[in-house]
Amino acid sequence: MSRWTDDKDKPVHMKNIPAKTTMKALQDLINRSERDGEFRKQLLANPKNTIERELQLNLPDDHEILIHEKSKSITHLILPPESSITKEEREAAKTGKVSLEYLKKTMYDPAPLLSEKFKHPPIKASSSNSLKELINVRIEQGLDFLDTTISDNGAWHCIRYHGGMENAPRHYERPPFVSAYCTLALENCELPKAKSICAAAKQYILATMEFPGLWRYYRHLPPDLDSTTLCSMILSDHPWIALGQNLSKILSYRNEEGLYNTWVLDPDEPDVVSPFRIEADPVVNANIISLLGDCSETRPVQNWLESLLKDRKLEDSSKWYTDSSAICYGIGRAVNRTKPLLDHLCTPLAENVLSTQDQSEGFGNILQTAQAITTLHYAGQMDTIDPLHYTKHILNSQHEDGSWPELIAFGDKKSKWGNFGQFVHASESMTTAFCIEALINLGNSL
Repeated sequence: MSRWTDDKDKPVHMKNIPAKTTMKALQDLINRSERDGEFRKQLLANPKNTIERELQLNLPDDHEILIHEKSKSITHLILPPESSITKEEREAAKTGKVSLEYLKKTMYDPAPLLSEKFKHPPIKASSSNSLKELINVRIEQGLDFLDTTISDNGAWHCIRYHGGMENAPRHYERPPFVSAYCTLALENCELPKAKSICAAAKQYILATMEFPGLWRYYRHLPPDLDSTTLCSMILSDHPWIALGQNLSKILSYRNEEGLYNTWVLDPDEPDVVSPFRIEADPVVNANIISLLGDCSETRPVQNWLESLLKDRKLEDSSKWYTDSSAICYGIGRAVNRTKPLLDHLCTPLAENVLSTQDQSEGFGNILQTAQAITTLHYAGQMDTIDPLHYTKHILNSQHEDGSWPELIAFGDKKSKWGNFGQFVHASESMTTAFCIEALINLGNSL
């Protein structure tokens, strides 16, 4: 397994260097080697150190990079790595959607019914300093809870159930998407336990990566851009990602309008995705900007997201993130990771968030409120809310065991998209990750 270290002698990877920029920079190195003989010698003699130095990357310690020179008498053909998925497994996945045996084997993992939990006593602290101290204590409690829920292999879980059915069966699932989604929420937490949880999740995400840097939600689904973009952000220093090995595949997901579809059907992949689902999603497209940055391949996406925000058309724009808070959160992450590229979206983004604020305590339920607060932080608009009020609100929602309530994080809770679309995904651990993230941002504003 590759290891991501904090060796101070190595160049620090700049998280906000988009993959598209890095890929262009790599091509620039190749072009430079054709003009500069001394640099060519360095690149051939020590390719990894040279690439790290020139591109400001910190590549995994145990990942080797080889550079070959073509000549009139030598041609190099590069084979992709042998798949970890056998031919039999691949064929079974193609028909998995209609095989009860296959679905039971891959998706049957019963989860308990939701149980009532006790919350902490109401907060009495009123000063900023006392609340800051309490935030630190409660974040530690939240991390302790998360530590008990993470699988031995580093995977986060969510619980899948039918949102349109009373007392529906509940099942655990551990797709790499959930691990990436929550790890990104914790990546700015400097506490050792948070770092340990994130490091374990990175190893799980690495283990589930398919060449040349793709991920899928279920084995019987084709790779999707939502999973792929989030996981790529987590493994931004892995050479397949950092050197743009997966970009040609990602770019093939564009539609005629220059937007990115969540899925692309492929003859070698399961044909399980309904045609009505093959469309551009605003959060997935925001993730594309986070990954690729400012380039001709993302300009249509930038314009589309701007129009959605300014025209207030976020409602029903996503089949997967059905709350505007979650959609704004995804766009806000792109604003934050590509600064100052999307700074012009900060005001309309904040306006969309603030329009969902209710008269009592928050922006909907506690998960929606947590993501709304982080979005305002990304937009530089924390002065539009009362941080004391929202700090107390989130702290008062925490359970005594350190968790926050299980709430739907994605899926169609409105039951708008047919029988399959009514499956929703939730877990206490997901809500807890986003509440911890919001508390960190609130603490910085107190």
